[in-house]
Amino acid sequence: MTTAVTAPERAGSAPDGTPVHRWVLERAGTRVAVLDYGGILQSVEVPDRDGVRAGVVLGFDDVAGYVDCPSPYFGALIGRYANRIAGGTFTLDGRTYRLPRNNGTNCLHGGERGFDKRVWDAEPAADGHGVRLSLVSPDGEEGFPGRLAVSATYALDAAGALRIEYRAVTDAPTVVNLTNHSYWNLGGAGSGRAGGHRLRIAAGHVTPLDGDSVPTGPPAPVAGTRFDFREPREVGSGYDHNFVLDRGTSGAPGTSVAAELYDPVSGRVLTVTTTEPGIQLYTGDAFDAGPFGPCEGIALETQHFPDSPNRPDFPSTVLRPGEEFRSVTTYGFGTADDRV
Repeated sequence: MTTAVTAPERAGSAPDGTPVHRWVLERAGTRVAVLDYGGILQSVEVPDRDGVRAGVVLGFDDVAGYVDCPSPYFGALIGRYANRIAGGTFTLDGRTYRLPRNNGTNCLHGGERGFDKRVWDAEPAADGHGVRLSLVSPDGEEGFPGRLAVSATYALDAAGALRIEYRAVTDAPTVVNLTNHSYWNLGGAGSGRAGGHRLRIAAGHVTPLDGDSVPTGPPAPVAGTRFDFREPREVGSGYDHNFVLDRGTSGAPGTSVAAELYDPVSGRVLTVTTTEPGIQLYTGDAFDAGPFGPCEGIALETQHFPDSPNRPDFPSTVLRPGEEFRSVTTYGFGTADDRV
């Protein structure tokens, strides 16, 4: 089956009245809906072991649900900087930049009005297999330097895997860290807590955090701790942590297997590969948003490490004029009768 990319349909309005549209992609049994508001992955429908298709990301039927939601970032494209920047400040090339403190004393997910609250320009992807979203973030927006031109292309491959490719260029030195913030429940959105899913993360280290979820030092080994997911086990709860990925390769050049999530009830399997050095595991313990309660979805956010602009020992998130930021993450879907 060739990819079906439907003509965009009106899905509602942003808070300022700007029309919002939904794009639907379908291929090889996977059906995906993307909103141009926030670059939101509104739904992903895939079959279970019996061939019954269900939605496996948490989301809302209309735009108003996302606008009114108390900020768990359901399905959104996060930027300019995913995760936290400590103290809402960083120094680059000798100049200090001050950002909104929208998470205690920290800047979280790009500030008060990050990319998740913008309406993106949208058009069919050049190869006809997806939708390309783009926007321009002006110099000084949310305190970040440089005019940043960003694109994110959502596409389905021949196997029905969802590939997200991010690109960005700037006219002045800046920092960039982009991700998608979907919450996965392979039993089906609304089916209850996802803590019984089994998870494997290809990471031998995790970044230790203080009480404000800011790294306190270099990555620490996971061996002998509750952060050791190198072999599959139940996810449980109580996680909002960055895992440092081992750099084995799989699939496209430069990508690495980050995680595999399995639901024993439905048999659905999610495999995440990425070019990013880290993955944030968040079990959603604290949120209570609309029909969804704590731990009903598991976020697996491929990204650079939290507070990297203030940590020269972490992989750099600096982007300079003449360079291009490029990041690719792929979500593959399958089923299995049994996983251990």
